[in-house]
Order: sequence, then structure tokens, then C-alpha cells
Amino acid sequence: MKTLSVDHLLGIKYLSKDDISLIFKTADNFKRIINQPIKKVPSLRDITVANLFFEDSTRTKLSFELAEKRLSADVINFSSGASSVKKGETLMIPLIIF
Repeated sequence: MKTLSVDHLLGIKYLSKDDISLIFKTADNFKRIINQPIKKVPSLRDITVANLFFEDSTRTKLSFELAEKRLSADVINFSSGASSVKKGETLMIPLIIF
């Protein structure tokens, strides 16, 4: 199994045992990459990662962003607290997965 059985990873409710195993194996591979002496590697070059935060969490945001940048991803951060969502507007984001 090389891909998840779900289209979007918004929670763990619908993940199978194989999905969870794949996530841990993938995380283990990225952990090895991050722990190399050369801190910035091209693993996610030309990939844009969007972080959507609906509750403030500075440590989580910074941890995610640091890991993404060390893997050479382009990072977009979105915080609902600093947007029109706070005023009650609807958030619609087109999601394109490659």
C-alpha cells in the first residue's frame, strides 16, 4: 500500500490499520531525513503545504512550519483568528492534491 485509502486526512476516524502504518512509516522516513547533518533537503521541493489553524497554537504552527521548510516545501499559513472567518464569513478553499 503506497497511498491512503481516504482522499483527505482531516481526522483519524476513517483510517484503516494499513493507513496508520503507512503514516508512521512515512513519518519515520522524514524523521531520518530531518536528522541528517544537512538540515535542508529537497524532499518536498516544488510542493506547497497549506497550514490551516482554527485555534491559536504558536508552538504547533512553528513546529509544522520548521519541519516543512527543512524538507524544502513552500509554506502557506492561514489562521482563522486573523481572517474574516472570525466575523462569520464562510471559508471556501479549493484543494488541489498532486
